[in-house]
Amino acid sequence: MRTSIFIDGNNFYHGLRHIYGKDKSLKRFNFQKFLNSLAKSNEIQEIFYYNAELDKSHNLKKYKSQKQFFDNLSKILNLKLILCKLLKRKIKGTNKYYYVLKEDDIHMAIDMVEGACDDRFDIAILISGDGDFVPAVKAVQRKDKIVKNIYFKKSSSRNLKEHCDKSLELTKEILDKFFK
Repeated sequence: MRTSIFIDGNNFYHGLRHIYGKDKSLKRFNFQKFLNSLAKSNEIQEIFYYNAELDKSHNLKKYKSQKQFFDNLSKILNLKLILCKLLKRKIKGTNKYYYVLKEDDIHMAIDMVEGACDDRFDIAILISGDGDFVPAVKAVQRKDKIVKNIYFKKSSSRNLKEHCDKSLELTKEILDKFFK
């Protein structure tokens, strides 16, 4: 069966960090092996990875590390890196800032629904725990497509899991075999 994979990159990064801390670098994670494992014997049509470039002026070392990671991702066949907005917001009453990732969820939802409507896949694998995807999941299922949810326990939505055809929690035991 034809499979497309939709990865919430920020969610994935923080999920790995929650399990491994800073012990394991995302650069050492074998995404190709991981994706092939999720697809099983199904043919991967498209892979979408959504994230945003870090602020170079905030932390050059982290920016360069992320750039190298994105460069490695771009070598994966059929992978499309979708860069979204990273907004810098000031914490009121201080000189400190925080960052907010914007537009990633809407890009993922649109890509899933368009892919289903264009009949580009039979199975959509959604790697995210965000319950905001439920309407997109339902729209994809109305096109007679299967939706599998891959999630981290810390960021999982029970509502999303209940609406997907299948769900899989990513645990340390599952993920250990994908590190080089």
